Amino acid sequence: MVLNTLTVTAAITPTIASTYVNHYARRRSLKRKPTIHISYHLGLELVRRFITYSSKHTVEEIQSFTAQWVPVPRWVRSEEVEISETLLSESAELLQRQLGPKGIQLVGGAHWWQWRRPKTQFKAEWIEMRNDYNERKASGVALSRIILYVHGGAYYFGSVDEHRYQMQRHARKLNARLLAPRYRLAPQFPFPCGLQDCIAAYLYLLESHKPEHIILAGDSAGGGLTLGALVTLRDQGIPLPAGAILLSPWTDLTCSFPSMVCDNQMDYIPTSGFVHKPSLAWPPLNYEDFGKLLASSKTTPPEGYMTPEAAKITLDGHLTDLLEQVQLYAPNHLLLHPLVSPIFQPTLGGLPPLLIQTGGGELLRDEQIYLAHKAANPSAFKLSIKHQDRQGVTETIDGLVAKYPPTNVHLQVWDDLCHVGHTLSWTQPAKYMYRSVAQFGAWALARAQHRAIDIIVDDCISEAESSTESEDSKQSKPPTLPPIAPLNVGPANSVGKAGDPLPAFESYMIRQRVDRHGNIYPLPPADQLSAFTLDPDEIGVFKEGPLRNWFVSKEKADKKFRHEAARWRDRRFSVGWEGFHGPEGIEVPPPTALAGRQSDLVEEGSWLRRQARKSLGMTVWASWAGKHDKARVCDVLYSNHAIPNRR
Repeated sequence: MVLNTLTVTAAITPTIASTYVNHYARRRSLKRKPTIHISYHLGLELVRRFITYSSKHTVEEIQSFTAQWVPVPRWVRSEEVEISETLLSESAELLQRQLGPKGIQLVGGAHWWQWRRPKTQFKAEWIEMRNDYNERKASGVALSRIILYVHGGAYYFGSVDEHRYQMQRHARKLNARLLAPRYRLAPQFPFPCGLQDCIAAYLYLLESHKPEHIILAGDSAGGGLTLGALVTLRDQGIPLPAGAILLSPWTDLTCSFPSMVCDNQMDYIPTSGFVHKPSLAWPPLNYEDFGKLLASSKTTPPEGYMTPEAAKITLDGHLTDLLEQVQLYAPNHLLLHPLVSPIFQPTLGGLPPLLIQTGGGELLRDEQIYLAHKAANPSAFKLSIKHQDRQGVTETIDGLVAKYPPTNVHLQVWDDLCHVGHTLSWTQPAKYMYRSVAQFGAWALARAQHRAIDIIVDDCISEAESSTESEDSKQSKPPTLPPIAPLNVGPANSVGKAGDPLPAFESYMIRQRVDRHGNIYPLPPADQLSAFTLDPDEIGVFKEGPLRNWFVSKEKADKKFRHEAARWRDRRFSVGWEGFHGPEGIEVPPPTALAGRQSDLVEEGSWLRRQARKSLGMTVWASWAGKHDKARVCDVLYSNHAIPNRR
């Protein structure tokens, strides 16, 4: 069965009915949770069901479905632009220098990741409110608020069209113009393809905008790409933006932190990772089979090439090889690379101010909390000796840490919220999250430009939502963020409201815990957070729990789709290894890279043609999610609620 609006609707309709029934039957148990609101509860379950349903389909199908055309609302102005080959070449040079000889050898060459599908260009889309555009044109005032936003999607699905309803709100709240790159996706374009595109998009902005006028932002995988781009720009001496906004960034692809072994009752990310029906794109041959393919190939790999070794894992007390590729973005031997998983950067100092928003109920929570503290205090979170040896760090770690000052970090942990809560943009918690993003963006721009910046505050709270806040304040049980100890707090004990002007940084950090009503409380000390219970040597080590969940899910898929799996495996051996013929000779891209299997282009073309179709399902979702913005755009014609930002 294909993945389209009709089949997705059929799959999620029972979820709508069951969620309504369960919600009101169990409403008492949902007290003090964001799921107490049916709009949030329903949105969470719909996203969860879609991800579960999509796992029964191929990677190409979910890519095609999420890349379909979604019409732009009339009150939003969009403009597609092309990023030049010159900028892509400059980006590639920066990335080659950042990777270094060892990194280039690890990724399989210096040129294959610059390859694009024939007759395709790298494009990006400008997004802004039509009213803002008209006012700017009429006044002739130069624009000083630019957002470069990198969408998420686990590095392998999603698109600008799918995420536009989120991007347009970020642009509206900050009165900004937003550029969204249509970067290449894994597994056909694995690391570092997407990173090259994101850096090129930033270079494009620098051609006509000052760096202090630019904010970088990204959610989930887009947050990881944003951080990788920032580190590369820092190390290569490129002027940095005014600030960066990381929304539930995915920065540890080994999934080694404690929160990964929690249940996902409050999250939609599957505990088993991402497994799909076998296809041309995924999964690749395992490490053993790929070695056999190279050995039997008529095309000879470059001299000195060594087949990467399989990662070692512990299962049931026994050390064994992890032969199957786990993540779609990069092969297992690259998951610890600091540009793939920025949590393993030698230092995250010297970056522009960061806002990191994380959901207290999401599986990736601990790595994001750890990341924030590492950026603000590099000397306290140095790479372990094991990771230094693995990365081949040539400078002393103390020298690297001393090279850059600590980074100012604003960390917000939102009680019980899911991964990228902004996805559920119609809910009250999400409205407060967007407001906080706009406030931080205004603060960062004001700080860089030495002038005041206004933001829009126009979120309304429904009577139902207001009443639940009043009811919550009467409860004796405080909000909880497992495994953070409960606090005896209520709205009267809060130290502020989400979207308030930023307080002063203390030790380079603003550490906040936020409830679903936007009330802010101090985040408990680091020694009370599970993110810091892990031995430094255990960070980056595959954990048995998440791996076992992945293996169980994969075994079920292998059994269900055994004929498809055998078919695609046999095809790869029959075609043989092609490699990538670059300007400096043959290169060995990762097994999933389309650059190294260009004979598959003809068959792949049928999936690309589907992306030009209009998606009725995503159009309805975007319309539902954007109705609040539409109402506010109409209101702005009659009143102005801008407030000055305090520096």
